[in-house]
Amino acid sequence: MPSPRSSRERRAGGGGGGSSSSRLEFLSLVSQRSPGAPDSPSHRRESGSAAAAPLPEEDCMKLNPSFLGIALRSLLAIDLWASKRLGVCAGEDSAWGSARPLMKVVEVSGHGIPWLLGTFYGLCQSDSSAAREVLLNLLFALLLDLVLVAVVKGLVKRRRPTHNKMDMFVTISVDKYSFPSGHATRAALVCRFILRHLVLAVPLRVLVVLWALIVSISRVMLGRHNMTDVLFGLLLGYALYSVVEYCWLSPLSAPALFALWSH
Repeated sequence: MPSPRSSRERRAGGGGGGSSSSRLEFLSLVSQRSPGAPDSPSHRRESGSAAAAPLPEEDCMKLNPSFLGIALRSLLAIDLWASKRLGVCAGEDSAWGSARPLMKVVEVSGHGIPWLLGTFYGLCQSDSSAAREVLLNLLFALLLDLVLVAVVKGLVKRRRPTHNKMDMFVTISVDKYSFPSGHATRAALVCRFILRHLVLAVPLRVLVVLWALIVSISRVMLGRHNMTDVLFGLLLGYALYSVVEYCWLSPLSAPALFALWSH
C-alpha cells in the first residue's frame, strides 16, 4: 500500500510538470505575439529618436514648398478676381461700357507707335542741338522699352485676361501675352523722362503724372491686363529710366549718331 508521502510527491511532481508546460506555452505565445505587441514608453522614445534622426539634415531656413505654392496660388487667384472686378470697360455691356471709347483713346495715347513717330518727327524738325540730344535719348528710351517688354513677354508667356477683347491698336505677335504691361512701362518711363528734362509749370507736371496713372489704370479697366501686369510694368518703366540716364547719349559719347541729325 503506497504511503501518503509518496502520493503527495507524485501529485507535487505531476503539478510541477503541468506548471512547467504551462509556462512554456505562455512564453511561446508571448514570443509569437511580440512583433505585434504595443511598444513600451521607453521603446517608443528610442524608436522616435531614431526616426527623428534625419531631421537635423532638413533643419534649414527654407520655406515649405507646399506653403509657398499655396501662397502664390492664393495671390494669383486674388489678382485674377480683382482684375476681373475692375474690368468695368472690358465690353460694351460692362458696367462702364459707355466709357470704353474714351478708355481706348487713352490707350492710344500710351501706345508705342505714336510716341516713336512723334519723337522721330521732332528730331527731324529740331534746330537746337540741346533739343536733338533730348529727343535722341527719348527715342533710344522708347526703343529700349519696346525690346525689353517684348523679351519679358516672350519669356513669361502669361495669357491676357479671359474677358479681354483683342481689338487693340496695332499689335504684334508678343502682344497676345500680358506680362508686363507695355503701356504701363512706357507711361512710367516717359513720365520720368519728361519731368526730368522738360521745364514745365507745376500744373503741367501734375497732368503728366495723372496721364501716366490713367494710362496704367485703363489697362485693367479695359480688361487688357491683370493688376500685377500693370504694377510690374510701372516698376520696370521707372527702373528703365535709370538705365537711360546711365547710358545717356551725347555728342561726345555718340558723335556718329548726332552727325546724322545735324543740319
